[in-house]
Amino acid sequence: MKANCWVKPNKVEVRDVPDPRILNSRDAIVRITSTAICGSDLHLLDGYVPTMQEGDVMGHEFMGEVVEVGPGVDASRLRVGDRVVVPFPIACGACAACRAELYSCCENTNPNAGIAEKMFGHPTAGIFGYSHLTGGFAGGQAQYARVPFADVNPLRIESDLSDEQVLFLSDILPTGYMGAEMCDIQPGDVVAVWGAGPVGQFAMDSARVLGAAQVVAIDKEPYRLSMAADQGYATIDFDQVDVRSALLELTGGRGPDKCIDAVGMEATHGAAHIHLYDRLKQATRSESDRPHALRQAIMACRSGGVVSVIGVYGGLVDKFPAGAWMNRSLTLRTGQCHVQRYMRPLLDRIERGEIDPTRVITHRLPLAEAPHGYDIFKNKEDDCEKIILKP
Repeated sequence: MKANCWVKPNKVEVRDVPDPRILNSRDAIVRITSTAICGSDLHLLDGYVPTMQEGDVMGHEFMGEVVEVGPGVDASRLRVGDRVVVPFPIACGACAACRAELYSCCENTNPNAGIAEKMFGHPTAGIFGYSHLTGGFAGGQAQYARVPFADVNPLRIESDLSDEQVLFLSDILPTGYMGAEMCDIQPGDVVAVWGAGPVGQFAMDSARVLGAAQVVAIDKEPYRLSMAADQGYATIDFDQVDVRSALLELTGGRGPDKCIDAVGMEATHGAAHIHLYDRLKQATRSESDRPHALRQAIMACRSGGVVSVIGVYGGLVDKFPAGAWMNRSLTLRTGQCHVQRYMRPLLDRIERGEIDPTRVITHRLPLAEAPHGYDIFKNKEDDCEKIILKP
């Protein structure tokens, strides 16, 4: 089959790879009908996530048709012919974390748990197409994928909604929603979102659905800010104004009630000297992540507010403003999204017309053009917000 593979930092290519096969009794094989390039994939492309190997199949946002199931798959949950969306974290459904609906912290699905434990203190769940740190599972930017624990994870789509309406239930829509939910939004709240990429856009939509009085988008790309403004959100261009000052002006000097970091480890916010500092720290391998957005969110948030972090961080950060966090009674909430918790409720919201996931799609490409898609997405060319790949 054809699959988009990681070759080395800043290079992916579509290759012929072996077809997946059933390895465990609860596996399924899915013929992929739609997949996508995620902002998190750029962290792999840029070499900031360790343990990637040449030939690793990329991609963790995909859906398709079940074409084979293992003998241990519960037929009442999944059958050949089912149309499914596959969540990016792989959950066993039975461990303590899964019983608590902390699916991205599953204790049983990462075969490389020892590596993750050294990196994070405790292991995390396996993730499709996201390095050997998270299990080395082949991803979904391919024609077929093996899906472990197939009677626990995929969501059956039994309506006539299009792939484009439901594909993002695999990751970015639940991630944005979880970012807003962790804010514990109250009537009258002002919610500021750092990053107007796809996850940031869905965090904004979710904040509005959950009752925010005002939503503010922070970015520098005109097309992203325009996309947010079209939805009625206030916008701040961090290249043009000081973000904290602008937010204080918007909020009568108090700061936003809730702040969402939808950027993560490759942020370009911050003064030039701070950006240079972080790049030098990265070059000497004494810091892996650039936390400009996180620092800024903590400093801007009102005292007693919540900072929700859904942008991906992979390692170590420097100059974390612990004093501001502690002395001003800020709550910091984080996590890889527990996608399975949100898929069904968000599908219901899509069916009711409360959220339109298709609004972020700007490009549709065949799988063969995946390297070109990565290039324009990374470099923010052609107003590229979100790319759908069709195997």
